[in-house]
Amino acid sequence: MSESSDSSLLGAVLDSWDRNNRILVNLLRALPPGVHDARVTATSPSVVEMFAHMIYVRLIFISEDAPEWAAPGSPPEWLRETDPERLAAGLESSARAVGGAVEDYLRSGKPMQQHYDHPLLFIQHMIWHEGYHHGQIKVALKVAGYPFDDEQIGPLTWDLFIDKQARL
Repeated sequence: MSESSDSSLLGAVLDSWDRNNRILVNLLRALPPGVHDARVTATSPSVVEMFAHMIYVRLIFISEDAPEWAAPGSPPEWLRETDPERLAAGLESSARAVGGAVEDYLRSGKPMQQHYDHPLLFIQHMIWHEGYHHGQIKVALKVAGYPFDDEQIGPLTWDLFIDKQARL
């Protein structure tokens, strides 16, 4: 591929990461009141614990694979943070760190330190992992009697990926 093609591909990958993060933040902010403790089963993590877990996973993999991009210290894995704005801030800052690390490692050709053969595998793992938890959150809401209406949640989630020129 040409340098121009590489740059275009990198831009598309980072855009998909930004869209993935915006979907999670939108999902978080769309939660109805009183559902923070909703779970799929009694032993499953709660909705807010899953959001905190996604932040944790981003940060722990950065610390292991791109340590120069890691913030000092990491939050507990299953932190029970109930303030949506604090969770949203954690999603935003950790998304910037993941995107920055992936861009840095792709542009420089540096190998990931511990887990991945290529920086794209890191970002793909994050998107896959977060899509899994996105589904778990929606199932937990359904089990708790608060299912999202597709017409309500679609423009905030799926449409960000499938609509051309989606505005973040």
